[in-house]
Amino acid sequence: MVAERRVVRVSSAFFDQLDEQLQTERGPSGEPSAADFVVMELPSIVERFALEFDRLPQTIEGLPGARMVIAPGLLVRAFAVYGVVDTDDVIELVGIIIES
Repeated sequence: MVAERRVVRVSSAFFDQLDEQLQTERGPSGEPSAADFVVMELPSIVERFALEFDRLPQTIEGLPGARMVIAPGLLVRAFAVYGVVDTDDVIELVGIIIES
């Protein structure tokens, strides 16, 4: 059985939070930039929300329209990304916390 793929958008608030946590350029010791995260990490995050939304943990118990992905990263130690379903049944990624 193939899982239904849902549409996922990334909000400007997500990108604002990403920019607050990662530099615009790679650090002197190879620390990842925000652009590195977008290229290397974000595609798999979008896929998880698109294919597994209803199986992801609820951000707030009892609020099924808000879910999160918490995972180790390729470039960072770990991250938590928050997504909500809007009125068009589209998932919007609205927040991120990064543990470097």
